[in-house]
Amino acid sequence: MDDLRFIRETMESAASFTAVPGWGGVMIGITALAAAVVASLRPQVMWWVAVWGFEALCAFAVGASATFWKARKAQTPLFSRPGRKFVLGLFPPMLAAAVLSMVIYRAGVFNLLPGVWLLLYGAGVVTGGAYSVKVVPIMGLCFMFAGMVALLSPPAWANSIMAASFGGLHILFGTIIARRYGG
Repeated sequence: MDDLRFIRETMESAASFTAVPGWGGVMIGITALAAAVVASLRPQVMWWVAVWGFEALCAFAVGASATFWKARKAQTPLFSRPGRKFVLGLFPPMLAAAVLSMVIYRAGVFNLLPGVWLLLYGAGVVTGGAYSVKVVPIMGLCFMFAGMVALLSPPAWANSIMAASFGGLHILFGTIIARRYGG
């Protein structure tokens, strides 16, 4: 019985978290493109921060529900060992992004927000994606690169970089994940 338990645990540890939602990622990309349009309607920084903050909440809701739906469709437990590892890899950088966003907001250095968001989101996707399908960490590295570009670019480019990265990268990689790994 101990041998069977060992074999089962070993197989579970070696499994990948496959409930990363491809079509959910595409939807996140579409809402990010919409957020970029809405954020560009007013020149005020507070408007821009509020729009992208709301988009982050929408993206979380879409991503969580799409992940739940995909796991349910595939009849795989959402919080299997690989699923827990995915969340534990993703969560700390997301928490760091939230805390740093508040600090940056209070300090009034809003031009740092896109780079910090992209770098930390990318770091979370890379670390969480280590327990997922191979394309997910690559997507995270692309977000990290976009974060570096955002930090080195003029502040006037922020909205375009956010649209290209959160919008474009989610649509691109979401489509790849949906086609190669089902939904």
